[in-house]
Amino acid sequence: MKNFVTLLILFSLQHLTAQEESPKVSLSLEQTTLEQVFGEIEQQTGFHFFYVEEWVKGTQVTANYNQTPVSEVLKKVLEQTLLNYYFLDNNRVVITKSNIIYNQLPQGFFPDTTQIAPERPKEIKEYNPVFYTQSNSPKATSKTIFIGKETQTSGTGTFNLSGQATNQETGEPISNLSIIVQGTTIGTVTDINGNYNLRLPAGEHLLETRSLGNEDVVTRLVIFSDGTYNLSLKEDYELLGEVLVDSNQAENVEDAIGGTEDIDISEIKNIPLVLGERDVMKVAVTLPGISTTGEGSAGFNVRGGKTDQNLILIDDAVLYNPAHFFGIFSAVNPFTTGDMTIYKGNIPARFGGRLSSVFDITSKDANTQKFAGEVSVGPVTSNVALEIPVIKEKSGLLIGGRSTYSDWILKNLDEESLKDSKASFYDVIAKYNHKFNDRTSLKTTGYLSRDNYSITSDSLFNYQNLLFSMKLNHKFNEKNDGSLILTNSHYNFDIDYESEFNNNFTSGYKINETEVKLNMRYLHSAAHKFDYGISTKLYNVHPGKIEPLGSESIIQPLEIAKEKGLESAIYLADNFTVNDKLLLSGGLRYSHYAALGEKNQKIYEEGLPKSEATVIDTVHYGKNEVMETYGGPEVRLSARYFLLPDLSLKLSYNNAYQYIHTLSNNTTVSPTDTYKLTDKNIKPQRAHQYSLGLYKNFNNNMYEVSVEGYYKESSNILDYKVGAQLFLNENIETEVLQGEGRSFGAEFLLKKTEGRLNGWLGYTYSKSELKLDGAFNEQQVNNGEFFPANYDKPHDLSIVANYKLTHRFSFSANFVYQTGRPVTFPTGKYYQNGIEYVLYSDRNKFRIPDYYRLDLSFNVEGNHKIKKFAHSFWNISVYNVLGRNNPYSVFFVTEEGEVKAYKSSIFSIPVPTITYNFRF
Repeated sequence: MKNFVTLLILFSLQHLTAQEESPKVSLSLEQTTLEQVFGEIEQQTGFHFFYVEEWVKGTQVTANYNQTPVSEVLKKVLEQTLLNYYFLDNNRVVITKSNIIYNQLPQGFFPDTTQIAPERPKEIKEYNPVFYTQSNSPKATSKTIFIGKETQTSGTGTFNLSGQATNQETGEPISNLSIIVQGTTIGTVTDINGNYNLRLPAGEHLLETRSLGNEDVVTRLVIFSDGTYNLSLKEDYELLGEVLVDSNQAENVEDAIGGTEDIDISEIKNIPLVLGERDVMKVAVTLPGISTTGEGSAGFNVRGGKTDQNLILIDDAVLYNPAHFFGIFSAVNPFTTGDMTIYKGNIPARFGGRLSSVFDITSKDANTQKFAGEVSVGPVTSNVALEIPVIKEKSGLLIGGRSTYSDWILKNLDEESLKDSKASFYDVIAKYNHKFNDRTSLKTTGYLSRDNYSITSDSLFNYQNLLFSMKLNHKFNEKNDGSLILTNSHYNFDIDYESEFNNNFTSGYKINETEVKLNMRYLHSAAHKFDYGISTKLYNVHPGKIEPLGSESIIQPLEIAKEKGLESAIYLADNFTVNDKLLLSGGLRYSHYAALGEKNQKIYEEGLPKSEATVIDTVHYGKNEVMETYGGPEVRLSARYFLLPDLSLKLSYNNAYQYIHTLSNNTTVSPTDTYKLTDKNIKPQRAHQYSLGLYKNFNNNMYEVSVEGYYKESSNILDYKVGAQLFLNENIETEVLQGEGRSFGAEFLLKKTEGRLNGWLGYTYSKSELKLDGAFNEQQVNNGEFFPANYDKPHDLSIVANYKLTHRFSFSANFVYQTGRPVTFPTGKYYQNGIEYVLYSDRNKFRIPDYYRLDLSFNVEGNHKIKKFAHSFWNISVYNVLGRNNPYSVFFVTEEGEVKAYKSSIFSIPVPTITYNFRF
C-alpha cells in the first residue's frame, strides 16, 4: 500500500511541471493500428509512448483529425477500448489498462489528525476513484483481474459482471456452478450454457467458485465498469465418487421456485444398474413426487398427473416416448446428457402445453480442444459417445450411440417359446456446437431412437422417436441476451400381423410437431431480471391406418382423417428481489390453440351422450380452416421468504392448459398409445396447483431437508368408457369421457451432499383421484364418485446411498417401496339369455400387492492420475437382491368354468450385471 501511494504522489509532483496545453496533430487514419497511431503522434510532437504491446494488438482506428489536440485524439481513439492515458511530463505518455492514474488524491483519503477541519477549496474537480489494496487477497488467489474501464466517477456506480464458465480441458460449459462474492450475500449459479450475471459495486471483490467435479477457485476482481469475465476451470477427479442430485450449495433454500430438482448426470454412475445400463430417468423416479405405474413401465406420473401431462425435452425438442423396451431402458443417453432439471411445482412461464411437469434435458457441448470419448460395455447393451473438435476452441461435434444385443440372448435361451422372439433397440444423437464469437453461438441437435420387438410369433411391433433442434444464442449487451429456437419432433409406431387365417395386416400411427420460439432475457437491475418471449407450434397427427398385408388378406383398408392444430403463446416473467429476505418470481403466459382443417366434424345434440344417434350435423372444414379455438392466461407465481439465513418458506400457484391428450385403456403406458388433439368435441385439459414448503440446510449445506405439500385440481381429463375401442376409431369422442381430477400430497426429502456416506431419502404421501360423472349412466364411472386413478400410490419411499471406502472403491444401495397400484377385479358371474357374463368390481377398487426392491452395487474407479489415456470405471450390480416377485400386471383366465387370477413379473429373481466404462 505504501509503495502504491508513493507512486501516485511522484506522478502528481511530476504532473505539476507538465504541459499547459496539449500539442495539436493532423492524422488521416484508415484501419490504422493503435501502435501506428502512437507512432504518428510521436513523429509530429516528440512525445514518447509507454505501453504493453499485448494491450494494443488487434485494435484498429478509422478517423480524420485536423489540428486536434493530442489529448482529444487519445480520448477518441481509446474510447472503445479498456485503455486510458496519462501525461507523465512534457514528452512522456503512459498508457494504462482499465485504471486511471490520478494527479491528486481525493479529499479524506488520509485520516484527519487535527481538531479543526481544513477549509474546502472554492473550486474542486469532482471525481471518485476506485482504490484497492493487496492485503485482503487470500493466499489461494492467484491473480487479479480488472473489469471494465475506469472513469473519474467509477467509484460511485454499480455495474454488471457477466461471463461463461467452461471446462479447461474440454471447453464444455459448466452449468450449476455456484459463484459467490466473499463477504457479501451476492451470488448466482450458471445456467445450462455456463453463463452467469452479477451486479457488483465498483471496487475490489473476491469471486469464489464452488462445484462438484471442478476445482474451487478464488479470483480477485477490481470492478471499474460493466464487463465480462470468463471462468476456465480444471476438473477435480477426487470428487467423482460421490452420488449427488444437486451440486448447487444453498440453491434449494435460496431459489423462489419450489418443487425443482437438478440431477447431476456425472454422479449417477454409482447407482445400482439394471442390466448394466446407467439411467438418468431411473434416478428421477427416486425423487419425491415422481413415480411410474410399475416396473418396466414407460412414462412418469408427477404429483398425481397422467403420463401425457409431462413435457420431456431434449435440447428444447419434445421427446414423445422416453423409453426403450416398455420402460426397462431409458431413451436418454447418459453419456451425451449434460444436465436435467425437473420442474414439478411452479413451472417457469417459458414452458407450456403440459399440466404436471417439465423434464428439461440438455445434451453436452462437444469438446472443442481435443478428441474425447466415453465407452460402456454391459451384458445386454453397449454405449459410446465421441467428442470431436471441428475448429479448435470454436466448434465441435458430439456423437453418441447405444444398441442392444438382446436378440442374440433370446435365441440362445433354452425356453422354446422365446427362441422366435425379438427385442432390440438403438438410439443415436449428434450435436454440433459452434462459437462465432463471445456473443454469438449456434447449437444443432439431431436424435433418433427405434425399437423392434416380437414376443409372439405372429406380431412385430416397432416404434421410433425422431427430433431435431437448432438454437442460436446471442448476447446483445451486458443486460440483454436471447435465443432463437427451431425444433421438430416426430413419433410413430407400426404393427405387422401375420397369421394362418388370411387376416394379415399392417397398421400404424404417427404424430409430428414443429415449433419456433424466441426466448429473451433482460437484466434490468439487481432487483429485477425479466424473461420474455413468444412461441408457435404446429401439430400434424395421423390417427392411424390399417392395410391388408399380402394379396390374400381379407382385411379392408382404413385410414382415419388427419388432425392439425396450431398452439401459440406469449410470456413475461420477472424475478423480483424485494429485500434480503423476500424474493418473488412472477410470470404470465397467454396460450392460444386453434383446431385446423381439413376435416369433417360431427356436431352432437347438446346435453346428450355423444353417439351416432345424437349426431345433428356434420360440418366440413377446408384445409387450414379454423374449426375451434381455445386459450387463456396461465399464471405462474412463487415466493421465497427467509425465516432464518438457512431456512426458507416457499409458496406457489400456477395454472396451465394442455391441448393434447393420450388415448389408452391400458393400466400402464404402451408404445401403441395414441395422441388426440383438442377439437370441437374434446376440450383442452386444465389444472390449478398450489404448493407450500419449508427448506432447510445444515452443517454448511452438507445436509438438505425439505418438506413440501401440494394440492392440484384438474378438469377435462380424458378417460375411456368401459369396453372402449380407441385405435382406428373415426368417432373417438363417442368412446371417451372427460372429467375432473384432484391430487394432493406431501413430499419429504433428506440429502447428504458430502462425506464418505452420501445420498438421499425421499418419501411421498399422495392421493390421485378421478371423477367421471354425467346425467346418463353411460357418462358415469363408479356412479359418478371420485375413484383412485390407475397411478394412485399413497406411499412411495426411496433411499439411495453411497459409501466411499476410498477414492477408488465404494458401495451403493437403492431401496424402493411403493403401495400397489389400483386394479379392477372380477367379483362374480351372471347369466343373461343363457349366456355367461363376468361381473366386475367398481373401477380400481382393489390393489395389486405392494412393491419393494433392494439393489446393491460395488464400484471400482481407476486411479485418478490426470495424465493418462483413459479413466476407467467398473460397476458390479445386483438388481432385486431380495428376489421379490413384484407383479407387473394381474390378469384373469377362466379355466373349467372357474375364474383364476395370475400375475406377471418383469424381474422376479436377482439380476447380477457387470459393466466396464472408460473415458478418454
